[in-house]
Amino acid sequence: MAKGYWVAFADVNDPEGYKAYIAENAKAFGKYGARFLVRGGEAEAPEGKLRSRAVVIEFPTYEAAVECYHSPEYAKAMALRQGKSVMDLAIVRGYDGPQPGGG
Repeated sequence: MAKGYWVAFADVNDPEGYKAYIAENAKAFGKYGARFLVRGGEAEAPEGKLRSRAVVIEFPTYEAAVECYHSPEYAKAMALRQGKSVMDLAIVRGYDGPQPGGG
């Protein structure tokens, strides 16, 4: 079964206030088995435009990724994020098909 991913790009305009969102989203992420693969850090944009933070979160399944976003736990965290950041978020299903080189 393919994993699910949140792929997010965010600009945080209130870093101190954003800390409450981070603390609260941990509850939803823990409940749905989330694991950070990318959480800020160095990035470049050879094409297009990035926001200041890139985040990739892995979930055990695509369904868990969708359920987490729509959960009451994440709704509470999202409310704390309002006015503190601007985010573009995609929830995507992982790929289990053939890979280049036959792998």
